Amino acid sequence: MTIEVRNVCKSFKDVDAVRNVNLRVESGEALALLGPNGAGKTTLVEMIEGVQIPDSGEIQILGKSWKNDEHFLRQEIGLALQETRFQERLTVEETLRLFASFYQLKKERTNEVLKIIQLESKRRTWVVELSGGQRQRLALGIAILPRPRILILDEPTTGLDPNARRDLWKILEDFKATGTTLLLTTHYMEEAEFLCERIVMLDQGKILADGTLNQLLDKFGEGDLIEYVITDANPSAEASSLCGVISSNWNSETGQGLLTVNSISETLPAFLDLIKSSALTLSSLECRRRTLDDLFLAMSGRHLDE
Repeated sequence: MTIEVRNVCKSFKDVDAVRNVNLRVESGEALALLGPNGAGKTTLVEMIEGVQIPDSGEIQILGKSWKNDEHFLRQEIGLALQETRFQERLTVEETLRLFASFYQLKKERTNEVLKIIQLESKRRTWVVELSGGQRQRLALGIAILPRPRILILDEPTTGLDPNARRDLWKILEDFKATGTTLLLTTHYMEEAEFLCERIVMLDQGKILADGTLNQLLDKFGEGDLIEYVITDANPSAEASSLCGVISSNWNSETGQGLLTVNSISETLPAFLDLIKSSALTLSSLECRRRTLDDLFLAMSGRHLDE
C-alpha cells in the first residue's frame, strides 16, 4: 500500500472541505481525483503532501506518517503544482541543477531529465522566456529529479492550450511505465481518462464514486445517449415508446431532447423514422456514449467544469 487515507476530515471556518474521506492507492497505480473547483481535491492532496494537517483521521504514506517521518517522505514524493514560480533569470539547465543540488544529484541526472521533459533544446533559455507549457514541463522535471516513488500532480494542465496539455500528457504517459505511483487532481475528464486507470470523483468534500472508467460507466451510466434539437413539436412521448429507450426528456423552451437508450444502433433508425413520419424538423443530432461529466451531473446535479 502506497497511500492510505482513513476517515480524514478538514474544515476552514464554516466550510467542510474534506468530509470523512477514505482512500487507498496501490503501488504503481495511476489514480485521478476528478471534480469541479471547490470539490476538495486540492485540500485532500495537500494533506497527503503534508502541507495541511487533518482535523481528524489518519494518513499513511509508504507505511509512514508526516508527524514522525517527514524527512523520509520528502525524499519519496515528487510534487508538480498548477503554477510554479521560478527564478526567471536562471536558464532551464541552471534551474534543474539548482534543485538537483538539494538531492546531491550529478549532472548526468539533469541531462536525463532534460531529455524526459523534452527541453534539451531549451537548456540555455531563460525561464522568463518559456511558454506556459514549457514551464509546466520544467516543474515536472523538478518533481521527478530524485526519482520519487510517488508523483503528485495538482491540476498540472489548467490554463494550458490543448497542444501543450497533450505534450504534458505524453510525457506523463511515458513516465508511468517506470512504475511510479501517480496521483493526479483534475477537472478535465479527458485528462483523467487518458492518464489514469482508476478515477475517484469528488464533490463537496466527499467521494461520490471510485473505480475504473468502465466500472463507473457500468455502475452509474446506464445506456447510451441520443441528443437532438426539434423546435416545432414535442416528440418525447412517442420516442419513449421506441424499442430500447430507457428514458426520454425534452425541453419545450429550447427544443433540446435527450434519449437514453440501450443501443444507439438499435434505436436510432426507429427514431429517425419517427421524425420523418411526423414531419418534424430535426436541426441537430448527436449520438454518444456517456462521459464522466454525464455521470457527475447525474450524481451531483452539476457539470465538472462548473
